[in-house]
Amino acid sequence: MQLLYAPTSPYVRKVMASAHLLGLTGRIRLLDSAANPIHRDARIAAHNPMAKVPTMVLADGQALYDSRVICEYLDSLVPEAGLFPKDGAQRWQALTRQALGDGLLDAALLARYEFTARPEAQQSAAWRDAQLGKVQACLDAIEHQAAELSVQAPTIGEITLGCALGYLDFRFSSLDWRTTHPKAVHWHAQLQALPAMQATIPHEA
Repeated sequence: MQLLYAPTSPYVRKVMASAHLLGLTGRIRLLDSAANPIHRDARIAAHNPMAKVPTMVLADGQALYDSRVICEYLDSLVPEAGLFPKDGAQRWQALTRQALGDGLLDAALLARYEFTARPEAQQSAAWRDAQLGKVQACLDAIEHQAAELSVQAPTIGEITLGCALGYLDFRFSSLDWRTTHPKAVHWHAQLQALPAMQATIPHEA
């Protein structure tokens, strides 16, 4: 398996943290790319029409994207691991938590791109504030659920939430989410201590 990646992408971190938990990192070859919201990287676009990372290319040439699909594929290779619960209330809970984490990340990235990717004359403070309002709402939801989140047996839900909070630490330190969400802080500290999370901490290329 080959993975087009970027070391700063929280979605790539989600995939690689899942791979670590599943014991699959040795089977994944990382391919460098230059993912950008404006300038398409032909290396990614050759496999993914959206030219976004993560994109995985299987041995038979089939391409998988986005992180949700890739993570579920990896889980299918080690079905006993339970990263994606198979049925019942636990499955829908895990998938909903994944959606919550992905939603936080989507909003955070849009807020960041507003002032890093758009020309100054086209930037909108109101748009950025609206996206950060979604981030805050997601943080409140995580705080409400924090006592129920697992560390010993994390599902794709917990992994996604952990990567989302880690991205805020990486790119949005000014939000100071830790001051107002102590239960989420406590849970996040325990999750981040896992080897899978330590091995995937984002960094500048």
